[in-house]
Amino acid sequence: MSHSQGTFEAFDGTALFYQSWVPDDGPRAVLVIAHGFGEHSGRYGNVVKVLVPRGIAVYGFDLRGHGRSQGQRSYIRDWSEYQRDLRSFLDLVRSQQPDRPLFLMGHSLGGQIVLEYVLRDPEGFRGVVASGPTLTRPGIHPLLIALSRILSRILPRLTLDSGLDATAISRDPAVVEAYVSDPLVHSQGTARLGAEMMKAIDWVCARAAELRVPLLILHGSADRLSPPEGSRAFFDRVTLTDKELREYADYYHEPHNDTGWEQPVADLADWLEGHL
Repeated sequence: MSHSQGTFEAFDGTALFYQSWVPDDGPRAVLVIAHGFGEHSGRYGNVVKVLVPRGIAVYGFDLRGHGRSQGQRSYIRDWSEYQRDLRSFLDLVRSQQPDRPLFLMGHSLGGQIVLEYVLRDPEGFRGVVASGPTLTRPGIHPLLIALSRILSRILPRLTLDSGLDATAISRDPAVVEAYVSDPLVHSQGTARLGAEMMKAIDWVCARAAELRVPLLILHGSADRLSPPEGSRAFFDRVTLTDKELREYADYYHEPHNDTGWEQPVADLADWLEGHL
């Protein structure tokens, strides 16, 4: 396996960090990952160590304002910035891995981002995977959500602590400890991000029936940060027959990092191979 990292330039000149893990013999397919709120592309080691030996390259980038990418923590001017950044990254991936079957995966906030992306531009993807996607009111204080809508108009860059409960990401104490002590992880949210996220949730959910890319949803039944009800409702609205919802009993927010992560990641790998 070869691990590479670097930066690419977003549409507005922002430098975004990315990394890739590629099989030594070359990949049969490529999975592009968009991470969740407050985290970064380096937290998907369990996915990498299962997929790469099976011939699937993994590419991930740090969203603007996250990890090692430039930008104010969790600030965006409008939601379309995430879509344009993802498009730039996909152009990079396709230039490095031309003609390889391409899959898109997003976790939490990233799940919301990738679902919107394929709803707007479905061409060229073998499938889309949403892990614990944020498709309903997220597990943060309702007052913060209400405030974000008001403050987005007058103080869009105002930073508030999201109050995210780190113990809700995984039942594995070692995962929680690593998350809390990771200097690249943060819990800061801006007024503009909160307001834009809620509008994007409404847009994605309203258009579920328009999805035309094979879909896999992975969700923990005990997810307190992105309640599974949102995934269930979205899944029910999807009219495409090539869809699958895997809900894992008692799992928390990150199925790929939870106790028993082997099962969700094996299910992911099998689904990807089934769509090659």
